[in-house]
Amino acid sequence: MPVPHDIAAERELWDAYAGSARNDVTDAEPVFNWTQYKGHGPGPELLGNPGSVLEIGCGTGRALARLAQRGVKARGLDLSPVMVENVSKRWGPLGVEFVCAEVLEFLSEDQATYDAVYSVFGAAWFCDPGRLFLLVAQRLNPGGVFAFSQPPAIPGAYGPQGMYKGGFAGPALFTYRYGYKPEVWARFLTRAGFREVDVRVLEAPVPGHIGTLIATASASG
Repeated sequence: MPVPHDIAAERELWDAYAGSARNDVTDAEPVFNWTQYKGHGPGPELLGNPGSVLEIGCGTGRALARLAQRGVKARGLDLSPVMVENVSKRWGPLGVEFVCAEVLEFLSEDQATYDAVYSVFGAAWFCDPGRLFLLVAQRLNPGGVFAFSQPPAIPGAYGPQGMYKGGFAGPALFTYRYGYKPEVWARFLTRAGFREVDVRVLEAPVPGHIGTLIATASASG
């Protein structure tokens, strides 16, 4: 049964995160990493050679900035107006466009299509995949790539998981993130019409540390 996302409350949570990450934007350099470990794992080559991309849940915008430096038409979507304002000032001069919107609403109404849609610890982790993946497929050009990365599920804890902001004291700001085994993520993608589906966990550079779930799939056509 779907969990009841409170978008206004979630926006407040991500605004708080944007405030704490301000220095990560103003002092940052463009970089594209799929994993939580610097210099570990693949880079933007997982997207193929796109002319246009959409990042859903773009956060600090560093990955989009890196793609824009390569001549890619880059667009980012984030729920937090604070974050969108910050990253627009930082990366807008590179030609990156940022939009403040809820991802499911945006994808339902957007008329643009893209060569690649991706999420790095972003919206693919925080949205019901049964709804999100169908909408992503509609926004991809034929043969376009959908890719996302996020932490793997904790064994035995699958489906939507509640997450409070910053510990267990203070205002009860929370959201939901989604965790499944790789084979279940693959089934969600296949049911949404994707092909060439590959979902795996990349091990951390240090044995026993948290790995990274990485998924890639191609749109039909």
